[in-house]
Amino acid sequence: MRECIYLLLGLLLISCSQKEEPQTAQDNRDNYYQYEGTQKMNGGVKMVEISTPSGNFNVWTKQVGNNPDMKVLILHGGPGGNHFWYQSFNSYLPAAHIEYYYYDQLGSWFSDQPQDTSLWNTARFVDEVEQVRKALGLNKDNFYLYGHSWGGILAIEYALKYQQHLKGLIISNMMSSVPAYNNYADGVLAKQMDPDVLSQIKQFEKNGEYDNPKYMDLLMHNFYNKHILRMPVEQWPEPVVRGLNHLNEQIYVQMQGPSEFGITDEASLSDWDRTDDLSKIKTPTLVIGAKYDTMDPEFMKMMSGKFQNGRYLYCPNGSHMDMYDDQQTYFDGLIKFIKDVNAQKM
Repeated sequence: MRECIYLLLGLLLISCSQKEEPQTAQDNRDNYYQYEGTQKMNGGVKMVEISTPSGNFNVWTKQVGNNPDMKVLILHGGPGGNHFWYQSFNSYLPAAHIEYYYYDQLGSWFSDQPQDTSLWNTARFVDEVEQVRKALGLNKDNFYLYGHSWGGILAIEYALKYQQHLKGLIISNMMSSVPAYNNYADGVLAKQMDPDVLSQIKQFEKNGEYDNPKYMDLLMHNFYNKHILRMPVEQWPEPVVRGLNHLNEQIYVQMQGPSEFGITDEASLSDWDRTDDLSKIKTPTLVIGAKYDTMDPEFMKMMSGKFQNGRYLYCPNGSHMDMYDDQQTYFDGLIKFIKDVNAQKM
């Protein structure tokens, strides 16, 4: 009789242990989508009030997922771009249980759009990011800062000032030197174009005819479709097209110039170069480059070696938007980096 009781107790313990693991896994999945307070009511959206030299404004953020150890703030490109371009993250980061935040910088689509052009400078945007960080409760134990294109410039500048708050840093498709970027555009990419097309583009630029529809049409079908997103323009994903349609051109032209064909001399970012300062950044850093990008992939590989704790991810089929045209390579490498840092493998 005693043996029967022991047997029943053993079977009961086995049964409970078998049920416990699936329940824990289910709890983890459920917890990933748990938000607090107004963010729960608003589907993760939080408007963050920021102070500027021109007064207070609101910027839009949206939390996706919930992980206390891995939180990624996405700095979009442009300048004057928006979060739409990064909606491909939805297909990969939730499955990896990585929390991330979409964020429209001041002047961008879902955020306030003041007309004061003095606000469009790198130092003020860095201060904005720091205010957003505090409002979202991000800190050195969980905060990964991701910057793509112009967002990469902003991320580098933020890290140079506030790296004590960072757990990890990702610089995607942005060289640390605008003069070097322009040299690559003129000395390498321009020479790959049809000479007649290039001549027409240069003539439009010489005449200042940036608003001529023919100018952008030439760029879209002879440069953008090869180096911004490697597919026919007519087949570009809807989030990319929507993002372009809602670009704040005032900010973009003031800081970048009229197109992605290099940064013009008149633009405020024309002399930006932080290559010699990368060695000051101790934060584990991932640099992402691509074979067909507007940014020189070899230069970006060199950058990864300048950070004190750097890693390079190369996308052999990608361009400037390699989160679309070399998607699997891009997200496999991005997720591995975040998880490696979280596991203290870097």
